Amino acid sequence: MQIEQLNREFEELRRPMKSFILRMTASVADAEDIVHDTYLKAVDKLDSFREISSLKTWLFSIASNLAKDNLRAKKRWPENVNDISKEAALSDKQFFMEAMQIRNTSPQGDFEIKEHIAFCFTCIAKSLPLEHQICLLLKEVYEFKLTEIVQIMDTSEAMVKYYLHTGRSKMINIFEGRCALINKEGICHQCTELNGIFNPKQNSQEELLKIEMAREIGNPDKERLFDLRTNIIKGIDPFESNAATLQLHHLEHNRRTMEKYLEKVAD
Repeated sequence: MQIEQLNREFEELRRPMKSFILRMTASVADAEDIVHDTYLKAVDKLDSFREISSLKTWLFSIASNLAKDNLRAKKRWPENVNDISKEAALSDKQFFMEAMQIRNTSPQGDFEIKEHIAFCFTCIAKSLPLEHQICLLLKEVYEFKLTEIVQIMDTSEAMVKYYLHTGRSKMINIFEGRCALINKEGICHQCTELNGIFNPKQNSQEELLKIEMAREIGNPDKERLFDLRTNIIKGIDPFESNAATLQLHHLEHNRRTMEKYLEKVAD
């Protein structure tokens, strides 16, 4: 392969790769750095690419390994990350001032419930073991085939299937117990609460009805509800959506909150 072809294809893959790394790390800075380092490593190792896999699979493998190196020493987030972060936000006037400034001035400052569904998925997925999180994102959001994930993870098909099954099962159980969008007894109402803050004139129930997942509240098929959630996420670029700046501001707040929280519980 020639460097010119790598450059062309890398630019086509830059956006999905960057969003993939963001959803792993919850850090814009880390996502940008890892994508940049992926390119440098790909250039350096270009002679070793034998086209046994697609270039996309090869590049995502490099990016995944760099992200794993970045995350290996960091602790997983708790399942109730959004509860902890909400409590921190309520006592942080600066956070709300910044959020409202973004909402009022940024072209990417809208609040949309579907965007927050994707945001919530990112935060809760960080409670999974790292390999489970990566496999789940690759399969459910970025639609890699099982054989491709085996290559990216450099492991067996049996292990990938295990990571996918256990990761998916845990996420379904978390959402079943927490998310009020899919379970009337769910404890988390942040989608509608934040909609009320940022869109006070907007009827949250009307907005919810625009989302297929919310129209199936009470559906006992948890697998289908999870698939509807991931279908929403597939259609959202966290860097390019109408709500990108606002949601990335929220994500950075959660990341900082988790750093402080995990340091505290470790003491």
